[in-house]
Amino acid sequence: MKPLLFALLLFFSSTHSQQLEKRWETDSVVAVPESVLPDTQNGLLYVSLIDGNPWDADAKGGIARLKDDGTNYDSAWVKGLNAPKGLGLYKNHLYVADISEVVVINTKTAQAEKRIPIPGASGLNDITVTDEGIIYVSDSKTARIWRLEKEQPVLFLENMQGVNGLKAVGRELYIASGKSFVKADENKTITKLAELPQPGDGIEPLGNGDFLASAWSGYIFYVSANGTVKTLLETSASKKNTADIGYDPVKKIVYVPTFFAKTVAAYQLK
Repeated sequence: MKPLLFALLLFFSSTHSQQLEKRWETDSVVAVPESVLPDTQNGLLYVSLIDGNPWDADAKGGIARLKDDGTNYDSAWVKGLNAPKGLGLYKNHLYVADISEVVVINTKTAQAEKRIPIPGASGLNDITVTDEGIIYVSDSKTARIWRLEKEQPVLFLENMQGVNGLKAVGRELYIASGKSFVKADENKTITKLAELPQPGDGIEPLGNGDFLASAWSGYIFYVSANGTVKTLLETSASKKNTADIGYDPVKKIVYVPTFFAKTVAAYQLK
């Protein structure tokens, strides 16, 4: 085979063969799930439950827990939150974005140990934690991203319109800001990577420079390192949201919180 033809076939295969195959889905008993976070070491999934209006401070929200095969659903693992959304895990602590504060939950005791107020925040949405324990949290209503080191919040970026999904990879922060998929380095230099067809929600790295990105309205996209975007899943017609997805890089399974459809679904990435 000629080298050029081989290269073209390899490119086509790497950018067009991905697909999602459903593995399982819970019953419609999950109280408005916004985010799913896999704990791959323990075979668990954490799910943020809004259980009410998306931005109401009504103390109805909480965190559910289940096994990563969809069984043993515990809807009351943590209660007494407001409208929790993004989740981040570091050692034995779960960090939760809850409207105006970051709630720190001990995963061993299922107790909220601390609540960290974020100055001026009113729409905390996604959260991510670096390998060193540095936390980033987005505020969709004020278009800001906050950085917390030793649990002290400092403004990191502002004027990020439509900001939602965050993912720390090494020393870079990947961001879904409206339809723009960008990354920021430690010096706050922003590089645009791709334009999404719909405003981004959850973003997950695949380890090869490619990403998965969800859109709340019911889409999951495959974003290649070269900036091309392919739709892998579309559930908007069936009125199933695709909010802040989680991803197990070993099993290559995508976990999808369907928000108002009140389920969690699992898809195999092929």
